[in-house]
Amino acid sequence: MQLYSTIDPRFDALIHKNVRMETLWTGARWCEGPVWVPSGRYLLWSDIPNDRVMRWDWADGHVSTFEQPCFNRNGHTIDAQGRVIACEHRGRAVTRTEHDGTRRVLADRYQGKRFNSPNDVVVKRDGSIWFTDPSYGIDSDYEGDKSPSEIGARNVYRIDPDGSVERVIDDMVQPNGLAFSPDESLLYVADTGRTHQPDCTPAIRAYPVAADGKSLGAGQTLCECDVGLYDGFRVDTDGNIWSSAGDGVHCYAADGTLLGKILVDEVVANICFGGPKLNRLFICATTSLRSIYVNARGVSHFA
Repeated sequence: MQLYSTIDPRFDALIHKNVRMETLWTGARWCEGPVWVPSGRYLLWSDIPNDRVMRWDWADGHVSTFEQPCFNRNGHTIDAQGRVIACEHRGRAVTRTEHDGTRRVLADRYQGKRFNSPNDVVVKRDGSIWFTDPSYGIDSDYEGDKSPSEIGARNVYRIDPDGSVERVIDDMVQPNGLAFSPDESLLYVADTGRTHQPDCTPAIRAYPVAADGKSLGAGQTLCECDVGLYDGFRVDTDGNIWSSAGDGVHCYAADGTLLGKILVDEVVANICFGGPKLNRLFICATTSLRSIYVNARGVSHFA
């Protein structure tokens, strides 16, 4: 199978044509939510229907079950203290694993109503936590517990360091993956609403962050997916966006130009940069964890 598809010549500078795609592990029902944990040099990711978090070790490639059950966790990120922040479908909450291993609920309600099923999450340099809340975890019993939505909408929220929760986006059908631009002037959010509304265009939208660092301006469509749907994605230090898609990983310039694709033989749900240099792309395909080195480095919002 062809590994790369170059659309724009700039893509050639971002890839190593002499490297191969590695399959690090297989055996999941639906891989999601990868996060690199630098303090331990390991990767965590979710196998949502199997209600488990998996762990891949950098030193020897060993894979083990890190946590099961895990409230059908989906997306993960790291805060400035190296603690893992998680989105829980079944818990309908955003939680943090403390250094002693205890689970702390950071938010599970907005205006007294339970969230749908927090999906993906990112931490801003000011310590605020931004997350999406589509309905996938309550649509059926496969990835959570089937339940009606108490909020009655699918939004994006911000948790401030003082614990207060604010709605920041309410104009999407099913907000999913999200990431900040390197300078945090833009918040990118993917809409996977086509799963529920056939006429919803799969797109990543860009929302300008206001001067207060807390509110957002009107969103604009940055790019549209030509195969399947965008899901989780990350941004590199040059502002390029690396996104999951139906045929692999799509790479876009900051202006939304499609530069090229890394082709994968399974639907890709999410990705992250990892390794000591943050230049290894970890790919959560449907049933497997893949990786490939690229000529780019992921953004660390705590550097």
